[in-house]
Amino acid sequence: MQGILQAAGVAGSFYPAATEACARMVDAQFAQARSFDVAAKAIVAPHAGFAYSGAIQATAYAPLRARRDTITRVVILAPAHRVAFAGLALSPAEHWATPLGTLPVDWGFLATVLRLPNVAVDGAPFAREHAIEVQLPFIQRALGEVAICPVLVGGAGPDLVAAALRALWGGPETAIVVSSDLSHFLDDAGARARDAAAAEAIELLDGRRLDGDQACGHRAIAGLLVEARARDLRATALDLRNSAATSGTPDRVVGYGAFAFEPALGARLDPPARAALVDLARRSIAIGLERGAAPAIEVDRATVPLLAARRASFVTLTLDGRLRGCIGSLQPHRALAVDVATNAFKAGFADPRFAPLTAGEIARLGIHVSILSHARPIAASSEAALVRALRPDVDGLIIRDGARQAIYLPSVWASIPDAAAFVRQLKLKAGMAADHWSAGFRAWRFTTETF
Repeated sequence: MQGILQAAGVAGSFYPAATEACARMVDAQFAQARSFDVAAKAIVAPHAGFAYSGAIQATAYAPLRARRDTITRVVILAPAHRVAFAGLALSPAEHWATPLGTLPVDWGFLATVLRLPNVAVDGAPFAREHAIEVQLPFIQRALGEVAICPVLVGGAGPDLVAAALRALWGGPETAIVVSSDLSHFLDDAGARARDAAAAEAIELLDGRRLDGDQACGHRAIAGLLVEARARDLRATALDLRNSAATSGTPDRVVGYGAFAFEPALGARLDPPARAALVDLARRSIAIGLERGAAPAIEVDRATVPLLAARRASFVTLTLDGRLRGCIGSLQPHRALAVDVATNAFKAGFADPRFAPLTAGEIARLGIHVSILSHARPIAASSEAALVRALRPDVDGLIIRDGARQAIYLPSVWASIPDAAAFVRQLKLKAGMAADHWSAGFRAWRFTTETF
């Protein structure tokens, strides 16, 4: 592999072939990109010509650009468009060229995936394949002279892709890029609907809901979603547009999405977004007192993508420091803002443990919003094993046996700091005996962002 160069195959068609023109075009896209405070480990970025998808690409890369001093390696997974093959393919190249220079391949790191089945070094699928190449100028302008690990995904299932990602995950120095467009050649309205469904599947980390009609890179995305769920990541669609909005006509469009994946345990909405959600919860309670129902709200993803993301939330109400209501969602199924507004109303007026709120109480309420990560099963064969698996002050816990179920948020550790007592009190809350255990007992952990 020594000395082999992967030449730029689509420079001059997908993006400018001249160095200065290419740099200016990418920099102009970054100048227009929306910036979000998202500590992304992985992104999904489109791969069309820069005139069509460059603005969305820039938004996807913006969170990585903020980590320029940390990231030294980028793993790139992309679908193969020109050559059909089974499994995963690696180019034999040692360097990849663009008009902006060359990037080295980290073969010492990349070669670890060759231990997996159906992974081979094969240069044929890379000839004039654009899906990896068009990511490189954005990587160069966002991160500088980093090493890359390019992988083409052919006929591969999500488990193989996830295994490759597991081998290439690395630490903070490694970023993951999945290259994919969304819907193809629908009209504008049809594309918007299909792309919204794809965005929902990605935010729910549910690759089973994705297919080739929704995303050409659906196999690579599905593998990322498997690993994202296992690693407790939170996915957000930062930008969702199609070519009618960038450089095309509305009758035949291609959809593009920018998605960021960040560790849920450290994920934080910015202060304005947090304030907006708490205010929304308070207004939902006030309107609920007046009308007897939660307000109907709509969230525009284009305007507030962080509040439109599919999330599960809990709203906890306190009065004079004491619990006054707590209702939430165990699984994400709607926009975060809608979930918070609905759960705030229910916490105030439908928590069976408390009487409905009165007008005199509303002004004195403390309102706490918790955003839940995706629940992950805990493999435990006994209560003692479950207790050992828990992380005090970190894990929320859901338990279920038959029709009996209960949940504790991580905040409950403040009042029940002992893990064994934490589990036993939750069993009592679920209507089980404190020492209950059966073959049907199930437990899940989650983390929260609470404010």
